[in-house]
Parts: sequence; C-alpha cells; structure tokens
Amino acid sequence: MESTCKLLSRGYYIRRALMVFALLTIAAFQSAAGQSFTIKDLGTFAGGESEHQFSQANGINERGQVVGSSTTASGPYHAFLFEKGVMTDLGTLPGGTSSFAARINERGQVVGFSTTASGAEHAFLFEKGVMTDLGTLPGGNISHANGINERGQVVGLSSTASGAEHAFLFEKGVMTDLGTLPGGNFSQANGINERGQVVGFSTTASGTFHAFLFEKGVMTDLGTLPGGNISQANGINERGQVVGIAGTASGALHAFLFENGVMTDLGTLPGGNSSQANGINERGQVVGFAITASGTSHAFLFENGTMTDIGMLPGNYSVANGINERGQVVGIAATASGAAVHAALWTRNIMTMKDYPSLRR
Repeated sequence: MESTCKLLSRGYYIRRALMVFALLTIAAFQSAAGQSFTIKDLGTFAGGESEHQFSQANGINERGQVVGSSTTASGPYHAFLFEKGVMTDLGTLPGGTSSFAARINERGQVVGFSTTASGAEHAFLFEKGVMTDLGTLPGGNISHANGINERGQVVGLSSTASGAEHAFLFEKGVMTDLGTLPGGNFSQANGINERGQVVGFSTTASGTFHAFLFEKGVMTDLGTLPGGNISQANGINERGQVVGIAGTASGALHAFLFENGVMTDLGTLPGGNSSQANGINERGQVVGFAITASGTSHAFLFENGTMTDIGMLPGNYSVANGINERGQVVGIAATASGAAVHAALWTRNIMTMKDYPSLRR
C-alpha cells in the first residue's frame, strides 16, 4: 500500500510538473511568436477607399472606446468616437469646420483641437456630449490638446503673446505655461500620467529638440541616445516609463524607452533603419512604427525585449498610435486599394489550452 501511495503521489507530481511545463512552454511560444493580431478597419464618416477618404485612430481607453479623426462627406476632418461598431461625429467648436481628437481617458473625456469661428485652432475637452474650448495661453491664438489623465488634467501646446509656442498644463479651468528647456523657445507636451508627470519635447540652447519630463514645476532634459543629438517624448505610463524617438550616433532615428534615468534604444524591425514609439501602457508594452527592409512603415508592439510587426490591412502601410491595458492597439493602415488610409484597431489573438489539445489530459 505504501509503495502504491508513493507511486500515485509521484504520478500526481509528475502530471503537475508536466502541466506547469506545458503552461511555461505556451507562454514562451506566445512571447517568441509575438502572438498574432486581428486588424479591423474602422472606416470613415464618408465611406469608400478613395484618396480623399481618410481616418486616423489616436487613442483608446480600457473600455475599448477609440478616438481620432475622419474626413466627412463634405470634406473637412471631424473628431470621432468609435464604440460598439459605431463611429460618432463629435462635431466642432461653435463656428468651426474641422476637429481632431487626440486622446481619451477612462472617464470618457476626449481632448484634441478644433477650428473656431475665426478659423483659429483651439484645444478642446469633450465630455457628456459637449465640446468645450480650453482657450490659449495669455496673448496666444492657437492651442492643441495632446493628452489627458484620469484626473482630467490636460496637456498640449499653445502660442503665447510673443508668438512662441509653449507646452501647457490645463487644470481647474486654468492653462499654465510649462516653459521650455534652458535657452529654448519652443516646447510641446504630449502625455501626462496619474502622478501629473508630463512629457514632450523642447528646443534647447543649441537649437536642437530634446525630450523632457516635467514634474513638480521642473522641466528635466531626458537627453538622447548615445551619440545622438535629438529626441522627442510621446508617452508616459503610471510607472514613469517614457517612450518616444531619438537620434542615434549614425544619424538614424530609433524608438526609445526611458526609465530609471536611462534611455534605451528599442531598435527596429528586421532590416529596417528607423522606428518611433508613440504609446505605452501600464504593463510596459510599447507601440509605434518602424521602417522595414522594403522601406515601408509597419506598426509594431515591443514587449519582453522583442519588437514584433503586428500586421496591416491589405495595403502596405501601418502605424500604431496607442495601446490600452487589454493590449488593444489603435492607429492607421492603408486599405486594399492603397489609395486610402483608415483608422485601425488591432486585437491580440490569445492562445489558450484549447489551442493545444495534446496537452489537455
């Protein structure tokens, strides 16, 4: 009996070990393969695939709500919200003709910019069916909103009384000038996290662009990749990881990840020579685009040290602009005709045990 129990016990542990090994094998395979993605064409307000019909998806939240812009039947671009298979026109500021949505937070608040009755472009906040003009910095006449966090803090750029354009933070009805890096005359904010950390880029005393992190009233230069002289930050997550694009010693432009004071080159897709990171989620997954060996732009997902091509519509061009915590990616992709570029949504095809019947025992 004792030997039988030992054998049964041993068999249990062997089966358990094999199951653990199987799960680890699946995980390793998924990581190595990058997992496949299904891409959905979100279309346009006007429909069709002519060169005059264009749409672009820029942001997505955890509920899967997508925002961007699309040409309309009359021609001008309008901001849209895509949800449950329906693209809704968010309109424009009073008297305006065009609008562009950049980001959406978990509360469904959308930011971007719209033309006004005077034809000037102003940053807006859209919520509960109403588009509100956020105005400009004192003396300015244009502004663009590029990012928003869960607290409703908005960042972007605005012209100033001097005519220069500066990064701004808008909260509680007030737009604040974030200034520039020392000696610079231009700055733009592209993203903000829940801690209120703002990222973007600014000119420096030498006249080049450098990525910055703005926190507690101080704008810090994030530098460049080794040997490079330019950089731009496009997104930041709650862990303070920053992504963007920077020059290399060879003069090429590469996607980067900045964390713990170090800027890391994310490389390119095989055979390519340039890349750009546009977004990052809380899991540290990075999306953007890279130029391939054929010279075309392909959307990528970077995770676990690997940059993976996530595919395209039947056309030959794609760019990823944002990613949510579920791993859904939004951006643009060329259509089958090659004449039009449409907003696109990529959804990961997750493999589970049912995909491995030989392991289900």
